[in-house]
Amino acid sequence: MFEVAMLVTSVCGVLVAVWLLWRARKQSDLQALAGFAIMMAIWCFGHVVLFQGYEQIGIHIILANPLMPTFFLHFAIRFVNSVPVKEPMLEHLYRAVPWFYLTSFAVVLQSWWIGAGDAISTLDTRSFFIFTEAGAWNLAYTVLIGILAHGVLLFGWYRHSGNKKRSILAMFGVGAWGLLLATSFVFPSFGISWFPYPMLLLPTYLLLLVYAVVRYQILSVNAFANRALLWVAMMLVILCVIAVISVVSGRIGLQALANVPSWQLWLYSLLILVVAALIYQPLSRLISRLIYPGASLNEAVLDTWSTQLKEAQYWTELTSVGEQLLSRQIRQNVAIQLQHGDHSVDEQNNALAIQVFRSESDWHFVLIGWEDASPGMRLTAEVFASLFTTSCGLLERSLALAVAERKRMDEQHLVELGSLSAAMAHELRNPLNIISMAAYDAPAETRQHIQTQLKRADRLVSDMLVYSGGLSLQIVATPLRSLIASVLAQAQLEGVAFELDIDESIELDADPQRLQQVFINLIDNAVSFLRSTPDGKLFIEAEEEDQQLVIRVHNNGPAIDASLQGEALFQPFVTKRAGGSGLGLAIVRRIVDAHGGKIQHRSDSTWPVTFELILPRHFSGTAISNREIHDSK
Repeated sequence: MFEVAMLVTSVCGVLVAVWLLWRARKQSDLQALAGFAIMMAIWCFGHVVLFQGYEQIGIHIILANPLMPTFFLHFAIRFVNSVPVKEPMLEHLYRAVPWFYLTSFAVVLQSWWIGAGDAISTLDTRSFFIFTEAGAWNLAYTVLIGILAHGVLLFGWYRHSGNKKRSILAMFGVGAWGLLLATSFVFPSFGISWFPYPMLLLPTYLLLLVYAVVRYQILSVNAFANRALLWVAMMLVILCVIAVISVVSGRIGLQALANVPSWQLWLYSLLILVVAALIYQPLSRLISRLIYPGASLNEAVLDTWSTQLKEAQYWTELTSVGEQLLSRQIRQNVAIQLQHGDHSVDEQNNALAIQVFRSESDWHFVLIGWEDASPGMRLTAEVFASLFTTSCGLLERSLALAVAERKRMDEQHLVELGSLSAAMAHELRNPLNIISMAAYDAPAETRQHIQTQLKRADRLVSDMLVYSGGLSLQIVATPLRSLIASVLAQAQLEGVAFELDIDESIELDADPQRLQQVFINLIDNAVSFLRSTPDGKLFIEAEEEDQQLVIRVHNNGPAIDASLQGEALFQPFVTKRAGGSGLGLAIVRRIVDAHGGKIQHRSDSTWPVTFELILPRHFSGTAISNREIHDSK
């Protein structure tokens, strides 16, 4: 068993060294670790040679053990002395590495020269290596270099962080394991007659050391370690089962099985396990193709699907890309039906389709028309549909973020526009005042014309300030009829008749000044069109409906253009009125919205033009004065 353990360690050392040298193309510090693996392989092979009776050759090979910690010291310096740790002390040690190698070779040569090693017979009459008195220097130097290497690692653990720090900590744990295994090697040299059983586990030291170094740097190693640990666990289970069988089989009448040596049962079971490991992947692929013929899903296909679906920026683009990917994979046309809310299955023309719908919590899919498809095609469709629903969720969140960002930019733009409008209004009023004073001595007709245009400009400036600024509402109980009557009394109706049908008792919680501005704009707007209409009439009525006031402002002027009806009518700078600013109705809607109401144009009335205002009797916000209402449009 000792020979087998040493031989397995030698083979593992060579294989690990080859793999490390291959990886060293990208990580140069692994070259020294590969040298350590090779030296361990040679050192263990020396024990095998010694057991086979070639004592001098075996002793000379084993006496080369100072080279093992020297290679490991070289690796530790390279491993630790990297970004972000760059220490002058480590730089000096790195420059001294050739001298460490030279000294180690000198110690090996001196050990050969003075006969630092010998061989004794163990309990089974085989030869085993021991150090002579002259070999104490060889052993002491080896231990000293090993302590220095682990001291460098300890310094690196103190200075590094993250995965590098974790790797160093793992190496320390493996180093403790290696020290425990190697301690039994020197027992015979000190006269302790005890077979070095811990050395039987020496193959694990090399593998664990390399894994501790690379597990945080090379992800594929973790996958290999996962499989290796699984097989080791299965081997241990087999050992336990064999032990139970050896004990129980004789008692239950299976004498033939009880007479088979346990090591043979274990060897046969291990052979079965190895064969199973070798044929597992090919059989798995074969069975998968038998059960799911035509399905060729692999990591590359899934990565391609995921990448291309994530690149879609719109729902139509996502649907189109999904149909192309799945149709190309199964070589048949597939339709993807993307729906929101409740879904309804639509099976028409026996076409293959995937219906994807949004429920309250998540995205789901339904396969339509796949009953006659092969199991392989159906499996492909299910995998793709699952990935597609994930992409729908990602796109939904992406679009929501984009909408929120656009809204934020719009609000920021409106704030900037409001500041700019206020500044422009202030700058415009100064020259308007100067023009007004300069026109004082002008002829009466010219002065009248100038004053008319100045009033128009001043009204435009006032409207811009109202529309672009914040609204401060001072809510009080306001009698509606008297408020509208005061507006009509001050308005220049120019012969337009008016009628009020509003009860004197009607009151509402509102800002009287802002509400007055609403009716000024509506009445002025109506009068401007009624001047040219014979028998122009304005009719305002109000009625109570479920804690709300419905106010309708009618006039018999020309009907509003169909192109302006709806939301367009209340957009800023939209007007058919001669000399109008295009802000009157936009300001009206803004004030009505601030009060928690709404305004709309009614085309189903008996009057040519009707504006309907719906205002709450009681203000829905908390009763606080100077409540700031900002436009979010």
